Amino acid sequence: MPQIFHRSFNTLSKVSLAATALALVILGGALYVVGWSPFVTREKLAWIQPVEFSHEHHVKQLKIDCRYCHTSVETTAFAGIPPTKTCMNCHQQIWVGAGALEPVRASYREGTSIPWQRIHNLPQFAYFNHSIHINKGVGCVECHGRIDEMPFTYQDKSLLMGWCLDCHRDPKPHLRPSDEVFSMFWTPPADRLAQGEELYSRYHIRSTQQLTSCSTCHR
Repeated sequence: MPQIFHRSFNTLSKVSLAATALALVILGGALYVVGWSPFVTREKLAWIQPVEFSHEHHVKQLKIDCRYCHTSVETTAFAGIPPTKTCMNCHQQIWVGAGALEPVRASYREGTSIPWQRIHNLPQFAYFNHSIHINKGVGCVECHGRIDEMPFTYQDKSLLMGWCLDCHRDPKPHLRPSDEVFSMFWTPPADRLAQGEELYSRYHIRSTQQLTSCSTCHR
Protein backbone atom coordinates (compact mmCIF):
# COMPACT_ATOMS: atom_id res chain seq x y z
CA MET A 1 0.00 0.00 0.00
CA PRO A 2 1.50 3.35 -0.97
CA GLN A 3 2.37 5.80 1.82
CA ILE A 4 -0.37 8.40 2.15
CA PHE A 5 1.52 11.01 4.16
CA HIS A 6 5.02 12.20 3.52
CA ARG A 7 7.64 11.22 6.10
CA SER A 8 7.95 14.86 7.16
CA PHE A 9 4.48 14.55 8.75
CA ASN A 10 6.05 12.43 11.50
CA THR A 11 8.22 15.35 12.50
CA LEU A 12 5.35 17.84 12.12
CA SER A 13 3.09 15.76 14.36
CA LYS A 14 5.74 15.61 17.10
CA VAL A 15 6.36 19.35 16.84
CA SER A 16 2.63 20.11 16.95
CA LEU A 17 2.15 17.93 20.06
CA ALA A 18 5.09 19.61 21.79
CA ALA A 19 3.79 23.05 20.77
CA THR A 20 0.31 22.22 22.11
CA ALA A 21 1.76 21.05 25.43
CA LEU A 22 3.89 24.19 25.68
CA ALA A 23 0.90 26.40 24.85
CA LEU A 24 -1.14 24.73 27.62
CA VAL A 25 1.68 25.30 30.12
CA ILE A 26 1.97 28.96 29.11
CA LEU A 27 -1.80 29.42 29.26
CA GLY A 28 -1.94 27.80 32.70
CA GLY A 29 0.90 30.00 33.93
CA ALA A 30 -0.79 33.11 32.55
CA LEU A 31 -4.07 32.23 34.28
CA TYR A 32 -2.19 31.62 37.54
CA VAL A 33 -0.45 35.00 37.33
CA VAL A 34 -3.68 36.82 36.46
CA GLY A 35 -5.51 35.04 39.29
CA TRP A 36 -3.04 36.41 41.83
CA SER A 37 -2.78 39.85 40.25
CA PRO A 38 -4.52 43.06 41.42
CA PHE A 39 -6.74 42.71 38.34
CA VAL A 40 -8.52 39.92 40.23
CA THR A 41 -7.71 40.55 43.90
CA ARG A 42 -8.00 44.40 43.73
CA GLU A 43 -4.93 44.52 46.00
CA LYS A 44 -3.24 47.95 46.28
CA LEU A 45 -5.91 49.57 44.10
CA ALA A 46 -7.46 52.79 45.42
CA TRP A 47 -11.04 53.43 44.35
CA ILE A 48 -12.53 56.81 43.54
CA GLN A 49 -14.91 57.74 46.35
CA PRO A 50 -17.72 60.32 46.38
CA VAL A 51 -15.83 62.14 49.16
CA GLU A 52 -12.04 62.40 49.34
CA PHE A 53 -11.77 60.79 52.76
CA SER A 54 -8.24 60.36 54.10
CA HIS A 55 -7.50 57.80 56.81
CA GLU A 56 -4.02 59.27 57.02
CA HIS A 57 -5.48 62.62 58.08
CA HIS A 58 -8.09 61.26 60.49
CA VAL A 59 -6.08 58.43 62.06
CA LYS A 60 -2.46 59.56 61.95
CA GLN A 61 -2.82 63.31 62.24
CA LEU A 62 -6.01 63.65 64.30
CA LYS A 63 -5.49 60.41 66.32
CA ILE A 64 -9.11 59.31 65.90
CA ASP A 65 -9.61 55.74 67.13
CA CYS A 66 -10.96 53.19 64.61
CA ARG A 67 -13.94 52.50 66.87
CA TYR A 68 -15.20 56.07 66.72
CA CYS A 69 -16.36 55.45 63.14
CA HIS A 70 -16.48 51.64 63.01
CA THR A 71 -18.58 51.29 66.12
CA SER A 72 -19.61 47.65 65.77
CA VAL A 73 -16.23 46.11 65.01
CA GLU A 74 -15.82 44.62 68.50
CA THR A 75 -19.26 43.08 68.80
CA THR A 76 -20.52 42.06 65.34
CA ALA A 77 -19.32 40.44 62.14
CA PHE A 78 -19.24 43.77 60.34
CA ALA A 79 -17.04 46.76 61.07
CA GLY A 80 -19.79 49.01 59.72
CA ILE A 81 -19.73 52.13 57.58
CA PRO A 82 -20.24 55.19 59.79
CA PRO A 83 -23.51 57.07 59.25
CA THR A 84 -23.27 60.64 57.99
CA LYS A 85 -24.18 61.86 61.48
CA THR A 86 -20.81 60.58 62.69
CA CYS A 87 -19.05 62.75 60.12
CA MET A 88 -21.19 65.75 61.00
CA ASN A 89 -20.34 65.48 64.70
CA CYS A 90 -17.12 67.22 63.74
CA HIS A 91 -17.95 68.84 60.42
CA GLN A 92 -20.78 70.92 61.81
CA GLN A 93 -17.97 72.77 63.54
CA ILE A 94 -14.93 72.50 61.25
CA TRP A 95 -14.57 72.75 57.47
CA VAL A 96 -18.19 73.90 57.48
CA GLY A 97 -18.13 75.47 54.02
CA ALA A 98 -15.59 73.22 52.32
CA GLY A 99 -16.67 72.28 48.81
CA ALA A 100 -15.19 68.79 49.13
CA LEU A 101 -17.63 68.06 51.96
CA GLU A 102 -20.80 69.13 50.15
CA PRO A 103 -21.77 65.47 49.47
CA VAL A 104 -21.57 64.90 53.24
CA ARG A 105 -23.74 67.93 54.03
CA ALA A 106 -26.22 66.96 51.29
CA SER A 107 -26.44 63.45 52.70
CA TYR A 108 -27.14 64.86 56.17
CA ARG A 109 -29.75 67.34 54.92
CA GLU A 110 -31.59 64.86 52.73
CA GLY A 111 -31.28 61.79 54.94
CA THR A 112 -29.63 59.76 52.19
CA SER A 113 -26.58 57.52 52.38
CA ILE A 114 -23.26 58.45 50.83
CA PRO A 115 -22.60 55.92 48.02
CA TRP A 116 -19.19 54.77 49.23
CA GLN A 117 -17.28 52.27 47.09
CA ARG A 118 -16.63 49.16 49.14
CA ILE A 119 -12.91 48.38 49.39
CA HIS A 120 -12.79 45.01 51.19
CA ASN A 121 -15.42 42.91 49.48
CA LEU A 122 -15.30 39.20 50.27
CA PRO A 123 -17.45 36.82 48.20
CA GLN A 124 -20.72 35.81 49.82
CA PHE A 125 -19.60 32.20 50.23
CA ALA A 126 -16.83 33.30 52.63
CA TYR A 127 -17.87 34.12 56.20
CA PHE A 128 -15.72 36.60 58.08
CA ASN A 129 -16.40 37.92 61.56
CA HIS A 130 -14.58 41.06 62.66
CA SER A 131 -15.43 40.69 66.35
CA ILE A 132 -13.89 37.23 66.78
CA HIS A 133 -10.61 38.41 65.25
CA ILE A 134 -10.54 41.59 67.35
CA ASN A 135 -11.30 39.72 70.57
CA LYS A 136 -8.64 37.09 69.83
CA GLY A 137 -5.88 39.70 69.55
CA VAL A 138 -5.59 40.16 65.79
CA GLY A 139 -4.68 43.78 65.09
CA CYS A 140 -6.36 45.86 62.40
CA VAL A 141 -2.97 46.22 60.69
CA GLU A 142 -2.76 42.47 60.05
CA CYS A 143 -5.52 42.66 57.44
CA HIS A 144 -5.86 46.34 56.58
CA GLY A 145 -2.20 47.31 56.60
CA ARG A 146 -1.06 50.74 57.78
CA ILE A 147 -4.40 52.40 57.20
CA ASP A 148 -3.05 55.49 58.96
CA GLU A 149 -0.65 56.02 56.05
CA MET A 150 -3.31 55.88 53.33
CA PRO A 151 -4.53 59.23 51.99
CA PHE A 152 -6.69 57.08 49.68
CA THR A 153 -7.94 53.82 51.14
CA TYR A 154 -7.00 50.63 49.35
CA GLN A 155 -7.03 46.89 50.01
CA ASP A 156 -3.61 46.10 51.42
CA LYS A 157 -3.78 42.28 51.27
CA SER A 158 -4.96 39.86 48.60
CA LEU A 159 -7.77 38.41 50.79
CA LEU A 160 -7.40 35.15 48.86
CA MET A 161 -8.15 31.92 50.70
CA GLY A 162 -4.46 30.97 50.80
CA TRP A 163 -3.64 34.23 52.56
CA CYS A 164 -6.31 33.58 55.20
CA LEU A 165 -5.12 30.00 55.70
CA ASP A 166 -1.52 31.10 56.23
CA CYS A 167 -2.68 32.85 59.39
CA HIS A 168 -5.15 30.17 60.45
CA ARG A 169 -2.43 27.52 60.22
CA ASP A 170 -0.14 29.51 62.51
CA PRO A 171 -1.92 32.44 64.23
CA LYS A 172 0.64 32.92 66.99
CA PRO A 173 2.94 35.39 65.13
CA HIS A 174 -0.09 37.56 64.32
CA LEU A 175 -1.37 38.01 67.87
CA ARG A 176 -0.95 41.06 70.06
CA PRO A 177 -2.17 42.19 73.50
CA SER A 178 -5.85 43.17 73.51
CA ASP A 179 -5.07 46.79 74.39
CA GLU A 180 -2.88 47.09 71.28
CA VAL A 181 -5.30 45.66 68.72
CA PHE A 182 -6.29 49.09 67.37
CA SER A 183 -2.81 50.58 67.56
CA MET A 184 -1.09 51.53 64.32
CA PHE A 185 2.25 51.99 66.03
CA TRP A 186 2.62 48.82 68.11
CA THR A 187 5.99 47.14 67.69
CA PRO A 188 6.28 43.41 68.42
CA PRO A 189 8.67 42.55 71.26
CA ALA A 190 11.91 40.72 70.68
CA ASP A 191 10.33 37.56 72.13
CA ARG A 192 7.27 37.70 69.91
CA LEU A 193 7.18 33.93 69.47
CA ALA A 194 7.05 33.44 73.23
CA GLN A 195 4.43 36.15 73.49
CA GLY A 196 2.44 34.48 70.74
CA GLU A 197 2.45 31.20 72.64
CA GLU A 198 1.20 32.95 75.78
CA LEU A 199 -1.52 34.91 73.94
CA TYR A 200 -2.61 31.82 72.03
CA SER A 201 -3.31 30.14 75.35
CA ARG A 202 -4.81 33.23 76.99
CA TYR A 203 -7.30 33.85 74.17
CA HIS A 204 -8.33 30.16 74.04
CA ILE A 205 -7.79 30.00 70.30
CA ARG A 206 -9.01 26.85 68.60
CA SER A 207 -6.75 24.17 67.21
CA THR A 208 -5.24 24.38 63.74
CA GLN A 209 -7.55 21.59 62.61
CA GLN A 210 -10.60 23.59 63.64
CA LEU A 211 -9.28 26.89 62.24
CA THR A 212 -8.61 25.31 58.86
CA SER A 213 -11.83 23.33 58.68
CA CYS A 214 -13.90 24.24 55.61
CA SER A 215 -16.98 24.95 57.75
CA THR A 216 -15.13 27.64 59.72
CA CYS A 217 -15.33 30.07 56.80
CA HIS A 218 -17.77 28.40 54.40
CA ARG A 219 -21.14 28.06 56.07
